[in-house]
Amino acid sequence: MAKSKEFRLSENIAETEKRMTSEASPLEVDISAVGQAIKKTQDYLLGLQSQDGYWVGDLEADVTVAAGYIPLMYFMTGQIDGKRRQKVNNYVKSKQRADGSWSTYYDGPGDLNVTIQAYFALKLAGVSPSESFMQRAREFVLTHGGISKANTLTKIWLSLFGQYDWRGTPGIPPEIILLPDWFYFNIYEFASWSRATIVALMVVLAKKTTCQIPESAQVSELYVEPESQRDYSLGKIEKFFRWRSFFLWLDRLFKAGEKLPFKPVRQLALRKAERWVTEHQEADGSWGGIMLPWVYSLIALKCLGHNLDHPVIDKGLKGLEDFIMEDSDVFRLQPATSPVWDTAWAVIALGKSGLPAHHSALVKAARWLLGQEIRIGGDWQIKNSKVEPGCWAFEFENDLYPDIDDTAVVLEALMKVRLPGGEDAGKTEAIKRGRQWVIAMQSHNGGWAAFDRNNNKKMLAYIPFADFMTPLDPTSPDVTAHAVELLGEPKTDSSSLKLALSYLKREQEPDGAWYGRWGVNYIYGTGLVLDALQAAKEDTTQSYIRRAVSWLKSCQNQDGGWGETCHTYEDPFCRGKGPSTASQTAWALSGLIAAGEQVSTAVKRGINYLLNSQKDDGSWQEDAYTGTGFPGAFYLRYDLYRIYFPLIALAQYRVFSQGV
Repeated sequence: MAKSKEFRLSENIAETEKRMTSEASPLEVDISAVGQAIKKTQDYLLGLQSQDGYWVGDLEADVTVAAGYIPLMYFMTGQIDGKRRQKVNNYVKSKQRADGSWSTYYDGPGDLNVTIQAYFALKLAGVSPSESFMQRAREFVLTHGGISKANTLTKIWLSLFGQYDWRGTPGIPPEIILLPDWFYFNIYEFASWSRATIVALMVVLAKKTTCQIPESAQVSELYVEPESQRDYSLGKIEKFFRWRSFFLWLDRLFKAGEKLPFKPVRQLALRKAERWVTEHQEADGSWGGIMLPWVYSLIALKCLGHNLDHPVIDKGLKGLEDFIMEDSDVFRLQPATSPVWDTAWAVIALGKSGLPAHHSALVKAARWLLGQEIRIGGDWQIKNSKVEPGCWAFEFENDLYPDIDDTAVVLEALMKVRLPGGEDAGKTEAIKRGRQWVIAMQSHNGGWAAFDRNNNKKMLAYIPFADFMTPLDPTSPDVTAHAVELLGEPKTDSSSLKLALSYLKREQEPDGAWYGRWGVNYIYGTGLVLDALQAAKEDTTQSYIRRAVSWLKSCQNQDGGWGETCHTYEDPFCRGKGPSTASQTAWALSGLIAAGEQVSTAVKRGINYLLNSQKDDGSWQEDAYTGTGFPGAFYLRYDLYRIYFPLIALAQYRVFSQGV
């Protein structure tokens, strides 16, 4: 009889724990070395602080973000700057794998969609398909089914340039935007990032504008089958009712409607969609501070006939400049920027590692964070209109989409700083507003999502875009953990905390781990939840906490560290497995120390791993992507994760070791 998944998970943990116990040898940690390592990392981190008080590290995704700059500029302006074109080529080429493909994350397997988009951008940039690296890329695409096997967003991207037939893209009539927000299905049932992208795509798919490109840039060679044999359906409709089949029938209905000569409210819908897009542009020219809705919002406005001198387009194109990382050789476009997130964690790390609460660097950072507080409404108010705004976003400019994760972490950071005079009273009021906002954003199941409350209509997970762009913003253990840590110390709302703890217990995996939505993955989720449970004063001897501790210990690598690859989102049985990284080791250590394991062999080995792998300048080398955008499709490397998270773990260990 085949073993169940749960049994196999438990069996694997037991085997690993046995192996780790037999291989472990007595060891100690040099506390003076811990102190020296902390000092070096503090100095390194302080040296990165901007004059304005914030920290912001580079944010890197797969090459489609940088490569996409070339088609975007071609679509919007009809030309590409020659120097930048070559620098993009250099960057994209430098990331190619030996098999000719490009991956969604560092050292990951080749990905069909990333490879198609990179190949197309390079051809549009003038690279000859006869180049050996282009031939390898083409072979990879063809071996994996060609363009016909690409995801929906890749097909839309190619359709904009006449490289795929619009018939194979979904029908999203712009009339959907006319549905009121009280209606069961409306745009506010989508996640914030999906909503902003889908509204723009309503326009794009209604207009079906095609940008003409040179014959030399066309990619017909990436099709396996001849044109006459291509299947442009979105999928097979199953005999029995399934939500996916429902949306496929709906797509056919929408497309039939597109053939009608009379569409009575089409122009009204397009005008409302255009108004929605323009009203949702942020002060820096972005949409939501992230690249996906930004790109398609610009394209949508161009499809509506607006020129480059249109104020929204002009602002959007100029705003891209602040997201560009460029030197003499390479050009890279960041998918977003993370100053609020990075600053909050830097303050927490420096505060926990011994910097006094009135230290000038912390004071400057706290003042900057307070200046970033969002006091105006946003899309989140559609489902939560009664709470006063008092929240934070991830980026420099993103007033319409503050998030629970950033708000909770910012508030924790502010509590570690003492401001002079009357400023501290203002900080206290901001913390109070933030707490109330976080509590009000709790979903009915007791957890917290990232941006919205009760964004959980599961049927929307089956829309065609779900093959790339996560359409929902469900509650997750990692975001909930940050909220619990905020509410648990000191306790401010016992009913909210009780609901949250029940949620976390329900969400625990059979092997003891917790899923990580925004960090990779189960190590992230488990470490954060254990931290939160300690802040909530949960008894660490409880069986569910001990299961989590056992799971973390079972994942420890031979070198003493922890690691987990992005592949775990596609195959959960890979959870906790991967080369050791500084950030993931720190997450595991923080969780274990919070659970009372500071004197365990596992923790000592983990601390020694951080000590032994630290560079002379106080940092750690980390190429792995340990941040998550869209699970299974889009991942991120936060450059400062390798700094402030290890600093926190070392500081926690020193505090417990010294009995402070």
